[in-house]
Amino acid sequence: MEGDECGGFPPEPSEGSSQRGSVASSVTRAQDVLVYLVGDSAVHLCVEGVACVSVQELGRSVREALHIPDSAMDAFAFWLCSPLLELQLKPKHQPYKLCRQWQDLLYRFTEASEEDISQDEPCLQYRRNVFYPKSKELQIEDEGVLRLLYDEARVNILAGRFPCDPETWTGLGALSFAMELGVGLDDQKATAALREKKLISFLPAHVSGGGGGLFSTLRGKGGRQAGLEHNLLEEYRKISTLGSTPPEPTQHLRQYLSTCHSLPYYGCAFFSGEIDKPAQGILHRAGRKAVNVGISLEGVYVMDIKEKHVLLGLRFSELSWDHSYPEGEGDSHILWLEFDGEEAGTPVNKLLKIYSKQAELMSGLIEFCVELQSAGEGGAATETDNDVRRGGRRGKLRRQSSVVCSRVHTLNTISYVDNGKEIKRLKPKRAASFFTRQAQPPTYSSVQVEQG
Repeated sequence: MEGDECGGFPPEPSEGSSQRGSVASSVTRAQDVLVYLVGDSAVHLCVEGVACVSVQELGRSVREALHIPDSAMDAFAFWLCSPLLELQLKPKHQPYKLCRQWQDLLYRFTEASEEDISQDEPCLQYRRNVFYPKSKELQIEDEGVLRLLYDEARVNILAGRFPCDPETWTGLGALSFAMELGVGLDDQKATAALREKKLISFLPAHVSGGGGGLFSTLRGKGGRQAGLEHNLLEEYRKISTLGSTPPEPTQHLRQYLSTCHSLPYYGCAFFSGEIDKPAQGILHRAGRKAVNVGISLEGVYVMDIKEKHVLLGLRFSELSWDHSYPEGEGDSHILWLEFDGEEAGTPVNKLLKIYSKQAELMSGLIEFCVELQSAGEGGAATETDNDVRRGGRRGKLRRQSSVVCSRVHTLNTISYVDNGKEIKRLKPKRAASFFTRQAQPPTYSSVQVEQG
């Protein structure tokens, strides 16, 4: 289950509200603390008064251990992570106390079973800060910091959390191959090294057949596997030919991160949810589709977990949002996204319902990011955004040619006109309406714009 970010984290439960924590009791003596990095390594600290130590205090020790310069101190944050939930912590949070409340958080923000919740155990992780702008990341020169950012981006690419097109993941895989094995290997040595390391070390698991099972094994022995190897080695040869020999220490790290920056959901916090499937068949049966919802300083992205592509991507200037609480037993928390669309050539407003226990956190994070953007702290607008806001002509629409493009026509949305008068019965009970929560005047673009 993908997790959520803690920028709009709710108030902590009282100290006596949970008796189920995995940490037994408060202590004042020095204790060993492991802070995990996104890769396979960890920082070993000896901390006094661990029960009361804050994220801010831990941060100083971790930055010192990792030799992170003050100029990049805001690039990373502490997270509590488990297979069921991921939470970015605020500087004032005390990880020990949140660990004691972990099962309460799982009951509140996940649909996990009681058995899974009772067995779940969080770890403290040090990774990229959701609120760190990409523009600042581009200014980082420290190799150690770039390496930490690269390790995290690579994990997200290989896990399929960042959907991307074949040319993108092939190029990124070749860069990883070059960083691990060096440039300038001849074809025979490069091929042998790739087969020893296996494609799953460099390409997304859903591409390389890393999902396991008999079908994946058989498919891996066929022409597809050979084709993936050939394409990756071709890209590696280009890197060896074009790059300096030996390359600058940070050259390939910067190239990798720069490519990831072109993906709109780089730097997102990820949430789990479900959306309605369109009715199909004679009986018009429907259901729900599992999705990841990525929220960054720039916008909201709804991604199909199974197909690894974007269903809807909206910048904050292109949407309105709200969160509604369950009204009765069996109802769900819902995050509502309102955006521009079209029905049979007629401009309409569309509503997408995202069912998730994390809807409250998603709404809070959107609101905070909008406030940052309004204050000029969320990064500059793109050239395309500026053209649309100025009333400029939209470019040619680009649909299913890329996994990064929105697939609005595949969504089961509620369409309406007349400024929302026809959906009063569906609007949440909150005092603020969709139309008063917009970051800017509504200048929508429902699909990605292709320049040229």
